[in-house]
Amino acid sequence: MRTPLYNEIVNLNAKMVDFHGWDMPIQFSGIIEEHNHVRTKAGLFDVSHMGDITIEGRDAQEFMTYLFPTDIAKEPVGKAIYSAYLNQEANMIDDTIIYKEEENRYLVVPNAATTERVYNWIVANRKSYDVRVTNVSDKMACLALQGPLSPEVMEDVFPEAIGLGHFTFMNASNTYPERGLENATLVGRTGYTGEDGFEFIVPNKYVVSLWRKILENKTVKPIGLGARDTLRMEKGFLLSGQDFDSDRNPIEAGISWIIGWDHDFIGKKRLLEKKGSIGQRFRGVIASDRMIPRSGSVIKIGNEVIGKLTSGSFSPTLSKGIGLGYVQADIPVESEVTIQTRNIEGKGILKKPRMV
Repeated sequence: MRTPLYNEIVNLNAKMVDFHGWDMPIQFSGIIEEHNHVRTKAGLFDVSHMGDITIEGRDAQEFMTYLFPTDIAKEPVGKAIYSAYLNQEANMIDDTIIYKEEENRYLVVPNAATTERVYNWIVANRKSYDVRVTNVSDKMACLALQGPLSPEVMEDVFPEAIGLGHFTFMNASNTYPERGLENATLVGRTGYTGEDGFEFIVPNKYVVSLWRKILENKTVKPIGLGARDTLRMEKGFLLSGQDFDSDRNPIEAGISWIIGWDHDFIGKKRLLEKKGSIGQRFRGVIASDRMIPRSGSVIKIGNEVIGKLTSGSFSPTLSKGIGLGYVQADIPVESEVTIQTRNIEGKGILKKPRMV
């Protein structure tokens, strides 16, 4: 599949890869250069492969509060909420951003590979709730403008959005004369890099003009998925399908703060059972030598295996190898560890997931 920006991206000589069935750019000028540009200036990502599902109706707030471990009823209208979809075993099917447009209308953004599974899961749990669930993924595109200079760039794109809270709907130069998801652009203060930034969920027919308008600012460079991965890894952000895949609960994954224990939600009973016996925790590791950790690398102390990495790469910011994964919960951070990749071993330091 191709996003609406495929031709624009190919014309910029991007190196393309298959990403969960989507033709996506892995890099434009080079992963390290693009990574550093986002950390110091501003970069633009095409993330139109992400899903878009609307949930609306009389019982929408009650339904959302049941669907998610986060107590959605307590969250204010206009907030972008990070949460996760749990199965009955309390393990994460996917993580997500929830845009609370109104008490009776929501937009959820699942990951590309799980959109259909998440949609079917939502519908299967609808029961007697008076809600409408609509997958609008094929109608919407998404751009992410990320980096410390993003607010300056926004002065030329959506100047009204500079002071916004979590998200809002915007018109630009009367391009989008109507309000609502299918006729206007949702501008959110969200992202996946740990930098200041904005995300734009925009109807397909408008995304090319928005892409071109943002890139008119020479501060901005197009950025591929390679740098997106190293950027998120430095900040300890989970990657669905890699750092978890219906096999980890939010406590193990280090996002227990999304859980509101005083309301009922899918998987709550099982999560309460697991709560007191968490054997592993999501951690980061920084290599002390020239080793580059990889997914599947074993983490040891002495001859004892204490865990395994789910992600690993070179960190352009630290100029060292880094990794993310799960280790025994009783091993303190700052412990010296051995990283083993196949038959190669190197030294490292155990860290909290956010390493930069």
